[in-house]
Amino acid sequence: MTDLRRPLLDLDAQAAGEVELPEVFLTPVRPDVIRRAYLSSLTARIQPQGRDPLAGLRTSAESWGAGHGVARVPRVKGRGYPAAARAARAAMTVGGVRVHAPRVDKVIWERVNKKERRLAIRSAIAATASLELVSARHRLGNLQEVPVIVVDDLASISKTKEFYEFLLKLGLEEELLRLKKRFRKIRAGRGKMRGRVRQRARGPLVVYHEDGGIARAARNIPGVDVVKVDNLGVIHLAPGGVPGRLTIWTAGAIETLKKAELPFLRR
Repeated sequence: MTDLRRPLLDLDAQAAGEVELPEVFLTPVRPDVIRRAYLSSLTARIQPQGRDPLAGLRTSAESWGAGHGVARVPRVKGRGYPAAARAARAAMTVGGVRVHAPRVDKVIWERVNKKERRLAIRSAIAATASLELVSARHRLGNLQEVPVIVVDDLASISKTKEFYEFLLKLGLEEELLRLKKRFRKIRAGRGKMRGRVRQRARGPLVVYHEDGGIARAARNIPGVDVVKVDNLGVIHLAPGGVPGRLTIWTAGAIETLKKAELPFLRR
């Protein structure tokens, strides 16, 4: 039987009691199901693209045919003005039709069954209690037990400095340094032109029950995410579809899981 008891830490990262984890942490870890649910959540964010069927075709250009000593591409009609005899309509011309343009009816969202998605969330929650999986993703320093459970006062921290100092007390100095260095890295390739200039590493996830300011305190620390337990999903617990994210739970969030009233806890 797996030991589900974990120490309850105060804001000085000292043991202030003990907490019994809910049964959801006994769910078998299924990387295949987690990956599938992650792709479903990721593709649900993508906006379908389409092209005007007449794009590049609104022209009277026609080919001159053979015998003129020029390529037989469609050319704009007329003479005596700059656009006359300019190639148009064809795919290799400026402003021409695009070959195999994106279609608005393309299926982008990978749908998954409701029970499968719920299993993935439960499985991802259980993965946060596996020291082997968490240590493979993060630099834990002296941290020996996961997940980290902290008193509800953590959710009342409203200053970034105070929350950063708490993470240092947990022994996550090396992890925070890794996140800072990774945030400075500039992406190679076209992504820089499309708003994805920097590649961001994912660090600790804070799950709370009631927000008393923690969302504001943590948003300026690279790689640290904060989410309410009601809104928890695979996209938070397993970034990239890989289970085992370092998760810091408040005591109130753990109690919410014990009540088994959240939709993803239903079988």
